[in-house]
Amino acid sequence: MDLTVPEIRRKLQEADAAAFAVLERSLVADTRKGVRAAVEVARRRLEAEAAEEARLAGMYAFERELAAERGGSVVIGLDEVGRGPLAGPLAVGGVVLDADDPIAGLNDSKQVRPEDREAIAGEVRRRARAWTVQYVEPADIDRVGMTAALRQAFAAAIAAVEAEGVAVDVVLLDGNPLHLDPREVNVVKGDGKCASIAAASLVAKVARDHVMEAYAEQYPGYGFESNKGYGSEGHMAAIRERGLCPIHRRSFCSFAAQESLF
Repeated sequence: MDLTVPEIRRKLQEADAAAFAVLERSLVADTRKGVRAAVEVARRRLEAEAAEEARLAGMYAFERELAAERGGSVVIGLDEVGRGPLAGPLAVGGVVLDADDPIAGLNDSKQVRPEDREAIAGEVRRRARAWTVQYVEPADIDRVGMTAALRQAFAAAIAAVEAEGVAVDVVLLDGNPLHLDPREVNVVKGDGKCASIAAASLVAKVARDHVMEAYAEQYPGYGFESNKGYGSEGHMAAIRERGLCPIHRRSFCSFAAQESLF
């Protein structure tokens, strides 16, 4: 192959698996270090892409199997974001995916780079059969407790999706049983195993982050734009200095000496 190293590198960077196989055979006798390095980089890239495709296919297949075992095919994935923060709402995502239109990059939101979450969540919102994000506000969390708040938000998410005309056969819930619906199937660490739970995790995470960024402007000084309401050292120091604001969960903030400046 009478090509320069940069030309070969560019071809390898653009090659899919089939094109790489052809290029690799044609370059087998080329001993230039730059060429050998470029071939190896391309091989590793394609191996990583194949592994990611297999991981994603496995997530879709796993939830299809769970549904089939229960005689159904339409699943809603549910996941919560914001169980532990000192401030801000609890957010629950509910998503029904199109099994024939897989969305690349789906994973537990904690495993997805922040800069990628927006794009993937946007694809979920655009391509899912139905999706919703439901909130429970801090005052309601204080009033009923977290378990009841979770049950309330999960039930609201199911109702919102079914109100869009999507009949759900199986409810996939990340974590431990809540016994909120007879169709409930619990999957421990489900946001890394089931595509629809991962999708719910992502849309809820992105939506709640935006809520907290807006609250950062309304209630400056607590660092909500970065801590998203979680109990960072800076956030707790701000509570001690400034007191609680209206979006703090008072039942979570018993350490605060000063109740409120608002």
